[in-house]
Amino acid sequence: MIPFDNSYARLPQGFFARVAPTPVAQPCLLALNTGLVQRLGLDTEWLSNSEGVAMLAGNAVPEGAEPIAQAYAGHQFGGFVPQLGDGRAVLLGEVVAPDGARFDIQLKGSGPTPFSRRGDGRAWMGPVLREYIVSEFMHAMGVPTTRALAAVATGETVWRESGLPGAVLTRVASSHIRVGTFQYFAVRGQEDALAALTDHVIARHYPTANGPLSLLDHVVARQAETIAHWMALGFIHGVMNTDNMAVSGETIDYGPCAFMDAYHPDTVFSSIDRGGRYAWAQQPQIAVWNLAQLATCLIPLMGERDAAIEAATKSVHSFAPLYQAAWKRRFGEKLGLTEASDAQPLAERLLTIMAGQRADFTRVFAGLSDGSARDEFADPEAFDDWRSEWQSQRPDPDLMRHANPRRIPRNHRIEEAIAAAVADDLTPFRRLFDAVIHPRDDRGDWDDLGQAPQADQVVHQTFCGT
Repeated sequence: MIPFDNSYARLPQGFFARVAPTPVAQPCLLALNTGLVQRLGLDTEWLSNSEGVAMLAGNAVPEGAEPIAQAYAGHQFGGFVPQLGDGRAVLLGEVVAPDGARFDIQLKGSGPTPFSRRGDGRAWMGPVLREYIVSEFMHAMGVPTTRALAAVATGETVWRESGLPGAVLTRVASSHIRVGTFQYFAVRGQEDALAALTDHVIARHYPTANGPLSLLDHVVARQAETIAHWMALGFIHGVMNTDNMAVSGETIDYGPCAFMDAYHPDTVFSSIDRGGRYAWAQQPQIAVWNLAQLATCLIPLMGERDAAIEAATKSVHSFAPLYQAAWKRRFGEKLGLTEASDAQPLAERLLTIMAGQRADFTRVFAGLSDGSARDEFADPEAFDDWRSEWQSQRPDPDLMRHANPRRIPRNHRIEEAIAAAVADDLTPFRRLFDAVIHPRDDRGDWDDLGQAPQADQVVHQTFCGT
């Protein structure tokens, strides 16, 4: 059983709709994340048996759970939608881990809710397995992120362009509160609800904050760290809408996410990002834009309006120096240089060389510590000049090995694993998962998973799956 304690469900009714998940035909456990089970202090044996799988599929609501769909609004590709909400997810409740940390347990793909907007509320197996793999890789690399507790096949067909096997993801997060949650109440002029939400977020995530402006400062600082970590891994979120930015600082909603193979700052994968709004290099600027929307929501709670606008603007503008410091630290570590070294010019020069030759992002940085980086350049002379200056800084190989994964969840490998799983073969999924949750390990039997794709393997687009 799960000892639920549901603080969000104790907020006023307008914060959510009470709705139970919709049962599925034939639930079958695809994957259970035993490491996360232990982190939460739950029972692996119970979650693996028929009673536990029924809960993970949405077929049974366990004692103590208070299933709800959360309300939120959001800017989607710059256009504001005043009501979005959990259209295919149900928050079962919250658990308090043995160390006192509080986590949401949410079923994603568990059927329609009052926020579904004519959608079926379901997910197909591909996006479920993608998020399972990628979110756990991000956790392994230390990136703040939601996590995957389990994936369950539903035994039902989900219709998109064609019929696809359905699945439910059990997602774990420190909370699912988004910038869009604040926007939902701000656009309605509900200052009492905004104040209640602000107090709830401070109590849950930032207990040292002393009011809405201090909360904004904390969220800005947390996002600066998270986005810098994304950039250092070549990660492209793909849908950085305000409803997909968690105020906890965790990476949330992996949809069409992807990692770069060949490096270029303008890289985009998401099929719906036709203008490149959320390209790799645009992510810091979009984070600022999103934080400005949060600031706008909080201004009515900050007292005299002109002073509040000035203070909130200053807070949002603090993102740039915080992000730059985090970027320098992250890329300095990738080069094996401490903060005492000025790693930024070296890192920027290397990235420029890589972009010109479309060198593989992950393999270049991983190859710095073992001497193989030169092999990633079709014309290595420019790299040779750079390497001489870099080596004069006496880089630390151990620092590089920790900062640079040998393997990432390559887009083509994810798609191979999904295709095999759809054909009832989970072996590639399990192998890829094991490899990417140990991203720094030097294992010969995983060498193929660290290779860049061949020309006919390159993935050019990724899709939301909704």
